[in-house]
Amino acid sequence: MARYFDVHPQTPQPRAVAQVVAMLRDDALIAYPTDSMYALGTRMGNHAGAERIRRIRHLDDGHHFTLVCADFAQLGQLVHLDNAAFRAIKAATPGPYTFILPATPEVPRRLAHEKKRSVGVRIPDDPVACAILRELGEPLLSSSLLMPGADWPMTEGWQIKEELDDQLDAVVDAGDRGTTPTTVVDWTSGAPEVVREGAGDPTRF
Repeated sequence: MARYFDVHPQTPQPRAVAQVVAMLRDDALIAYPTDSMYALGTRMGNHAGAERIRRIRHLDDGHHFTLVCADFAQLGQLVHLDNAAFRAIKAATPGPYTFILPATPEVPRRLAHEKKRSVGVRIPDDPVACAILRELGEPLLSSSLLMPGADWPMTEGWQIKEELDDQLDAVVDAGDRGTTPTTVVDWTSGAPEVVREGAGDPTRF
């Protein structure tokens, strides 16, 4: 049974955040709010957690997770940025964007694209997600919470608790987080290519 944390959407209670992070450090799998839908998250080094996400969402071994970062400094440790990418991405973050970029050696090989050695990264503009990330001090290995066969994601934490109670360790509920995924921008060719239009304005790329 998943622990349920009902937190304030703008000023999450520090005690609740600390409890969630303690669970993450003990290799928990959580559902948590972002600025574009709820997501599943676990520590980057948690192999079992990644497999649990794959099972819940019916993902194959080729699925690439997103590394969700607290800030730009953390993001910069995971991916290589040229000057143009640095300026554009810095201006667009935090926000509902996922950027696919060449991975640095900090990223475990199993998490990077097999041929391109790239990885998706993002910095959410969400007070609850940011509080968890700051307290944790490392990126979250993450995937949007869209269930197999579903047309729309679950928008409330209590729905997630009801549906996935026996498959998660914790649910962080901060109210409705909508149904629109991030805008995905692939920068691996050296120039931005919008490969999915979502919550972030694609015209800036």
